[in-house]
Amino acid sequence: MQLPNRTTGRQIVHESDIDAAIPQLADELMRFARVVARAKSMLNVGDLGAEFSALMLLFPLRFRGPLRATDLAEIKQADPSTVSRQVAQLVKAGLARREADPVDGRATRLAITDAGLEAVERLQEARQAWLREALNDWPADRIAAFTGLFSEFNSSVEAHLATPRENS
Repeated sequence: MQLPNRTTGRQIVHESDIDAAIPQLADELMRFARVVARAKSMLNVGDLGAEFSALMLLFPLRFRGPLRATDLAEIKQADPSTVSRQVAQLVKAGLARREADPVDGRATRLAITDAGLEAVERLQEARQAWLREALNDWPADRIAAFTGLFSEFNSSVEAHLATPRENS
């Protein structure tokens, strides 16, 4: 198996054993997490009235429709109390509104507003512009190949997280 050395850019030849690649992959994932944290602050979207983490709740509302806060917490794999605080920010900023749950009138769901839809659009445009700049030197076929592999990776990790594990 060949992996690029991040320092020199040269190919490193490893045994075909997956164990040889895992340490470098783990390092690259930690590096990616740091890069993503820095990149969030570089997105030029202006003040949308809520913290970035709260704004990320707009995406499932946009693509899945109105949801209960507990559903948002599950989707985002976040603590319900954290999501509740973020939901309050979105409502206060006018990016989302509370509405009665048609299945259980005692419960409420969160629905995206027109202002929330505009915020999602701004966030998507900024994210895509940032990626376009970052990958400016990449040919389209490499971007497509990486996208396919990254999607497959994310699906594998999500499936692994969804599989119940015994405590050992």
